[in-house]
Amino acid sequence: MNKKEIFSIGVMSGTSLDGVDLVYVKFEKNNYSNFEILHAKTIPYSSEWRQMLQSAIQSSNKELEKLDVVYGKYLGGVINNFIYNFKIKNIDFIASHGHTILHQPEKGITLQIGSGKEISKVTKQKVVCDFRTQDVKLGGQGAPLVPIGDKLLFSEYDFCLNLGGFSNISYDENEKRIAFDICPVNIVLNFYANKLGLEFDKSGKIASGGNINQQLLEKLNSLEFYKQKPPKSLGLEWVQQEIFPLINSFENDVRIILRTFVEHIAIQISKVIAGYNSVLVTGGGFFNDFLMERIKNISKIHIQHVSKDLINYKEALIFALLGLLRIDNQINCLKSVTGASKNHSSGEIFYP
Repeated sequence: MNKKEIFSIGVMSGTSLDGVDLVYVKFEKNNYSNFEILHAKTIPYSSEWRQMLQSAIQSSNKELEKLDVVYGKYLGGVINNFIYNFKIKNIDFIASHGHTILHQPEKGITLQIGSGKEISKVTKQKVVCDFRTQDVKLGGQGAPLVPIGDKLLFSEYDFCLNLGGFSNISYDENEKRIAFDICPVNIVLNFYANKLGLEFDKSGKIASGGNINQQLLEKLNSLEFYKQKPPKSLGLEWVQQEIFPLINSFENDVRIILRTFVEHIAIQISKVIAGYNSVLVTGGGFFNDFLMERIKNISKIHIQHVSKDLINYKEALIFALLGLLRIDNQINCLKSVTGASKNHSSGEIFYP
């Protein structure tokens, strides 16, 4: 693209199933860090869609192929409404992460549904999607993908920490970008809050009123994943196999579970960031006041405050950037982050 300014819509659906995040963003072509989020919105999932996406992991290949198309059409409709509501006229492309159903890179498997072909058909726009598959084929984890954006857009911070379904982090070490998933966050906290009939534990109030189950905390902290060196990434399957059975074998009081898991998250994150001051924290977990208080207390760090749009929509913003890099055939996947055999430009491009 030879234009000086690029206008894109970034689309993200996270593992915590809050909804579809959309950003309309302007990038300055010669300096990506000069970007502006012009419009941003989260479209919550209906209970039907949430249930469908939650249970898709049990679906057959044929059912997943069908869901890929149906969900692509759904995303196309959501994006069209976003364009209409904000009266958006200028769009160079749409970049969609899709929704992760399967992520087992050690078996060469990663699947994000939300057909780019269908999104392109419905929106009549150029669409970039499926950013992870090529990386897994090259022997990488296919995740995390956000660190290239952290490096290009937020290089002034020592660490970029995201608290979403999972917590992930990226930073520079010996002139290489290092990044990995630290531990589950909202994917577990929301699961147990749901048992109380709540979407999530607002501000961590329920967790703050519980006691820690020390035995459970010790078992969580001694899980094998935490001893592994990066690159490493987590998926829903790992949570279902390792976390839920462990918690349920020790405890059934939701308040105690939430309190213990918040402590677990804070301990795991603090192991990585303790001793540094320049930490950019984004993602829905930022608004869990109790979790943030525990992270600050254990790690002894000061959290940098940034705009609400950046906290909520950094991942969607960075997928817009990944799409731009892909269209220009520039590197958007770093081997130092994913463990792939080489740096590469990943993503499928669909035209209307």
